[in-house]
Amino acid sequence: MALSGPAKTVAQTVSLVVFMGAMAWASVPFYDWFCRVTGFGGVPGQVDVASDDILEQTIKVRFDGTLNNNMGWEFKPVQREMELRIGETGLAFYEAYNPTSRPIAGQASYNVTPYAAGAFFDKIDCFCFTEQVLAPGERVQMPVSFFVDPEIVKDDDGKYVHTITLSYTFYEIDLPEGYAALDTDRQTDVN
Repeated sequence: MALSGPAKTVAQTVSLVVFMGAMAWASVPFYDWFCRVTGFGGVPGQVDVASDDILEQTIKVRFDGTLNNNMGWEFKPVQREMELRIGETGLAFYEAYNPTSRPIAGQASYNVTPYAAGAFFDKIDCFCFTEQVLAPGERVQMPVSFFVDPEIVKDDDGKYVHTITLSYTFYEIDLPEGYAALDTDRQTDVN
Protein backbone atom coordinates (compact mmCIF):
# COMPACT_ATOMS: atom_id res chain seq x y z
CA MET A 1 0.00 0.00 0.00
CA ALA A 2 1.61 3.25 -1.13
CA LEU A 3 1.14 6.44 0.82
CA SER A 4 0.12 9.55 -1.02
CA GLY A 5 -0.20 13.25 -0.38
CA PRO A 6 -0.39 14.37 3.26
CA ALA A 7 0.12 10.85 4.70
CA LYS A 8 3.40 10.50 2.80
CA THR A 9 4.58 13.91 4.03
CA VAL A 10 3.74 13.02 7.65
CA ALA A 11 5.55 9.66 7.36
CA GLN A 12 8.64 11.33 5.90
CA THR A 13 8.62 14.03 8.59
CA VAL A 14 8.27 11.47 11.41
CA SER A 15 11.07 9.38 9.88
CA LEU A 16 13.31 12.43 9.66
CA VAL A 17 12.60 13.40 13.30
CA VAL A 18 13.34 9.84 14.50
CA PHE A 19 16.55 9.72 12.43
CA MET A 20 17.74 13.11 13.74
CA GLY A 21 16.96 12.06 17.32
CA ALA A 22 18.95 8.85 16.90
CA MET A 23 21.89 10.77 15.42
CA ALA A 24 21.82 13.30 18.27
CA TRP A 25 21.76 10.47 20.85
CA ALA A 26 24.69 8.66 19.17
CA SER A 27 26.78 11.78 18.56
CA VAL A 28 28.14 12.19 22.10
CA PRO A 29 29.62 8.68 22.49
CA PHE A 30 30.83 8.72 18.87
CA TYR A 31 32.53 12.11 19.32
CA ASP A 32 34.13 10.96 22.59
CA TRP A 33 35.46 7.82 20.89
CA PHE A 34 36.69 9.83 17.89
CA CYS A 35 38.56 12.32 20.13
CA ARG A 36 40.19 9.56 22.19
CA VAL A 37 41.37 7.68 19.11
CA THR A 38 42.62 10.67 17.12
CA GLY A 39 43.60 13.15 19.84
CA PHE A 40 41.24 15.68 18.25
CA GLY A 41 40.44 18.62 20.51
CA GLY A 42 43.39 17.88 22.78
CA VAL A 43 42.02 14.57 24.05
CA PRO A 44 44.92 12.23 24.90
CA GLY A 45 45.06 8.67 23.65
CA GLN A 46 44.76 5.58 25.84
CA VAL A 47 47.35 2.83 25.42
CA ASP A 48 48.16 -0.45 27.13
CA VAL A 49 51.96 -0.28 27.10
CA ALA A 50 54.70 2.31 27.38
CA SER A 51 56.81 3.48 24.47
CA ASP A 52 59.90 1.47 23.54
CA ASP A 53 61.43 4.50 21.83
CA ILE A 54 62.85 7.16 24.19
CA LEU A 55 64.48 10.23 22.65
CA GLU A 56 67.11 12.50 24.19
CA GLN A 57 64.90 15.51 23.47
CA THR A 58 62.87 16.61 26.50
CA ILE A 59 59.43 18.12 26.91
CA LYS A 60 57.84 19.89 29.86
CA VAL A 61 54.44 18.68 31.10
CA ARG A 62 52.35 20.98 33.29
CA PHE A 63 49.42 19.77 35.40
CA ASP A 64 46.18 21.61 36.08
CA GLY A 65 43.14 20.63 38.13
CA THR A 66 39.75 22.33 38.49
CA LEU A 67 36.30 21.51 39.79
CA ASN A 68 32.86 21.98 38.29
CA ASN A 69 30.93 24.70 40.14
CA ASN A 70 28.80 22.19 42.09
CA MET A 71 31.58 19.77 43.05
CA GLY A 72 32.14 19.61 46.81
CA TRP A 73 35.74 18.32 46.72
CA GLU A 74 39.08 20.05 46.83
CA PHE A 75 41.25 18.93 43.90
CA LYS A 76 44.78 19.83 42.77
CA PRO A 77 47.92 18.39 41.18
CA VAL A 78 50.57 17.27 43.69
CA GLN A 79 53.33 18.39 41.32
CA ARG A 80 52.76 21.41 39.04
CA GLU A 81 55.15 20.33 36.27
CA MET A 82 57.81 17.84 35.26
CA GLU A 83 60.31 17.54 32.47
CA LEU A 84 60.88 14.18 30.83
CA ARG A 85 62.40 12.75 27.72
CA ILE A 86 60.01 12.24 24.82
CA GLY A 87 58.85 8.61 24.97
CA GLU A 88 59.75 8.24 28.65
CA THR A 89 56.94 7.17 30.99
CA GLY A 90 55.91 9.83 33.48
CA LEU A 91 53.96 9.32 36.69
CA ALA A 92 52.07 12.23 38.24
CA PHE A 93 49.61 12.43 41.12
CA TYR A 94 46.55 14.54 41.78
CA GLU A 95 45.10 14.97 45.26
CA ALA A 96 41.38 15.01 46.03
CA TYR A 97 39.77 15.74 49.38
CA ASN A 98 36.13 15.53 50.42
CA PRO A 99 35.62 18.09 53.23
CA THR A 100 31.87 17.47 53.37
CA SER A 101 29.85 15.20 55.67
CA ARG A 102 28.55 13.05 52.80
CA PRO A 103 30.11 10.64 50.28
CA ILE A 104 30.61 12.25 46.87
CA ALA A 105 31.21 10.51 43.55
CA GLY A 106 33.12 12.25 40.79
CA GLN A 107 34.25 11.71 37.23
CA ALA A 108 37.13 13.63 35.65
CA SER A 109 37.12 14.98 32.14
CA TYR A 110 40.48 15.90 30.67
CA ASN A 111 42.26 17.51 27.78
CA VAL A 112 45.71 18.47 26.60
CA THR A 113 46.87 21.82 25.30
CA PRO A 114 48.13 22.79 22.85
CA TYR A 115 45.66 20.74 20.82
CA ALA A 116 48.43 19.74 18.40
CA ALA A 117 49.92 17.63 21.22
CA GLY A 118 46.68 15.73 21.98
CA ALA A 119 47.32 13.02 19.39
CA PHE A 120 50.79 12.39 20.87
CA PHE A 121 49.97 12.41 24.60
CA ASP A 122 49.25 8.80 25.57
CA LYS A 123 47.90 7.67 28.93
CA ILE A 124 48.74 4.18 30.15
CA ASP A 125 46.66 4.37 33.32
CA CYS A 126 44.61 7.16 34.86
CA PHE A 127 42.17 7.85 37.66
CA CYS A 128 40.05 9.53 35.00
CA PHE A 129 39.23 6.18 33.36
CA THR A 130 36.83 5.33 36.21
CA GLU A 131 34.52 7.13 38.60
CA GLN A 132 35.93 8.04 42.00
CA VAL A 133 34.04 8.01 45.32
CA LEU A 134 35.35 9.79 48.40
CA ALA A 135 33.90 9.23 51.85
CA PRO A 136 33.39 12.23 54.16
CA GLY A 137 36.79 13.58 55.19
CA GLU A 138 38.68 11.24 52.84
CA ARG A 139 41.85 12.45 51.09
CA VAL A 140 43.44 10.45 48.25
CA GLN A 141 46.28 10.75 45.80
CA MET A 142 45.33 9.53 42.34
CA PRO A 143 47.97 8.54 39.75
CA VAL A 144 48.20 9.10 36.02
CA SER A 145 50.94 7.39 33.99
CA PHE A 146 51.67 8.69 30.51
CA PHE A 147 54.23 9.37 27.82
CA VAL A 148 54.62 11.69 24.85
CA ASP A 149 54.79 9.67 21.63
CA PRO A 150 58.14 10.20 19.84
CA GLU A 151 56.21 10.72 16.60
CA ILE A 152 55.51 14.27 17.85
CA VAL A 153 58.96 15.37 16.61
CA LYS A 154 58.01 14.39 13.03
CA ASP A 155 54.62 16.17 13.03
CA ASP A 156 54.41 19.52 11.23
CA ASP A 157 52.73 21.21 14.22
CA GLY A 158 53.85 18.92 17.04
CA LYS A 159 57.57 19.42 16.48
CA TYR A 160 57.23 22.99 17.78
CA VAL A 161 55.58 21.94 21.05
CA HIS A 162 57.93 22.26 24.03
CA THR A 163 55.37 22.43 26.86
CA ILE A 164 52.16 20.42 27.26
CA THR A 165 49.45 21.10 29.83
CA LEU A 166 47.34 18.19 31.08
CA SER A 167 44.10 19.51 32.58
CA TYR A 168 41.40 17.73 34.56
CA THR A 169 37.99 18.94 35.68
CA PHE A 170 36.04 16.87 38.20
CA TYR A 171 32.25 16.75 38.00
CA GLU A 172 29.94 15.35 40.64
CA ILE A 173 28.00 12.30 39.48
CA ASP A 174 25.36 10.10 41.09
CA LEU A 175 26.66 7.80 43.79
CA PRO A 176 26.94 4.14 42.79
CA GLU A 177 24.16 2.03 44.27
CA GLY A 178 26.08 0.69 47.28
CA TYR A 179 27.29 4.17 48.25
CA ALA A 180 23.85 5.69 47.67
CA ALA A 181 22.43 3.32 50.30
CA LEU A 182 25.10 4.44 52.81
CA ASP A 183 24.27 8.09 52.12
CA THR A 184 20.54 7.37 52.61
CA ASP A 185 21.31 5.58 55.91
CA ARG A 186 23.40 8.56 57.06
CA GLN A 187 20.61 11.00 56.22
CA THR A 188 18.10 8.82 58.11
CA ASP A 189 20.37 8.79 61.20
CA VAL A 190 20.65 12.59 61.10
CA ASN A 191 16.87 13.07 60.98
